[in-house]
Amino acid sequence: MKIAYYLLLISVLLGCKKDDDTPETEQGPALYFPPVDSDDWATVSTEELGWNSDEIANLFDFLEANNTRAFIVLQDGKIAIEAYFGNTILGNATFGVNSQWYWASAGKTLTATLVGIAQEEGQLHIDQPTSEFLGPGWTSLDDDKEDLITIRHQLSMTTGLDYNVSDLDCTLPSCLEYKTDAGEQWYYHNAPYTLLEQVVEIATGTDYNTYTDQKVESAIGMNGNWIMLDYNNVYWSSARDMARFGLLALNKGTWDDTTVLSDSEYFEEMTNTSQDLNLSYGYLWWLNGKSSSMVPGLPFTLNTPLSEHAPSDLFAGMGKNGQYVEVIPNKNMVVVRMGEAPDGSLVPLLFHDEMWEKINLIFGE
Repeated sequence: MKIAYYLLLISVLLGCKKDDDTPETEQGPALYFPPVDSDDWATVSTEELGWNSDEIANLFDFLEANNTRAFIVLQDGKIAIEAYFGNTILGNATFGVNSQWYWASAGKTLTATLVGIAQEEGQLHIDQPTSEFLGPGWTSLDDDKEDLITIRHQLSMTTGLDYNVSDLDCTLPSCLEYKTDAGEQWYYHNAPYTLLEQVVEIATGTDYNTYTDQKVESAIGMNGNWIMLDYNNVYWSSARDMARFGLLALNKGTWDDTTVLSDSEYFEEMTNTSQDLNLSYGYLWWLNGKSSSMVPGLPFTLNTPLSEHAPSDLFAGMGKNGQYVEVIPNKNMVVVRMGEAPDGSLVPLLFHDEMWEKINLIFGE
């Protein structure tokens, strides 16, 4: 097994550093939350969980062969599996706990959360026309058609803008052309999403990195940054930071005793089907277990869920080259994968399904 570097926490193999003070609830173990001002993170061994540790090596072989850099499984908030592979993106340094990596479109879930916070604070409402914030002429549409597009349409990928353009990332008005009325088509169009960040900045009067830090990062101990790459604003962080965000989502917007997003109605809308065109899409979150799905790059519906092998209640942030932050409520679990492309697809769903097939062997499923 040729792994340039990987860290599997001692607890996974030896069962060390257990946190026996985590209280039990009627539903099972309460969630553990790592401290926001420390790198310490409680762990739990796979043996203690009753998992099949013999299958971990096979999973790691698969992950490494598919260009993975970081992989984490949280169980009840504690780290059960953590592994790092290969070198950093900028040189020959070994990838590890503190290495930064891009979230790609998995970062859309962070934006969806920030929009919900801004709405909760009365800075915007998702049924407001986008033009109320970006001004008239943010697209090349006639005013009456442009004013049909709301923040909700941006969140649900239903703006109706033409996807037969040369650059789906381009946010210039000349790139945003009419195809159909807002709400009448679903297509994974990146540019309208990217403009949500400007909506939030204008609505709150706050720089996007600053707003992210004030409302989410400082509350849960994340240390990431949004970095502009051409038209796109891409979030970068460590894998543990991504796991922190997944843990926040698992607990429906609350970090331990700190409420980050208290609007439970918005959270439920965000993590459930948001429209009837693509049942597998919420507000910038992907949803498994639905009877049909639409995927990036295709304008038609598939009569399958996102993943046959992943848990049916999984909701996830998914990004280019296989960046995943995944929440599985029924298992009280978060799964994170960061890395380079395992294949040539826009979002590698076949790799994702095979990954879950191997994870299930560890669970004995």
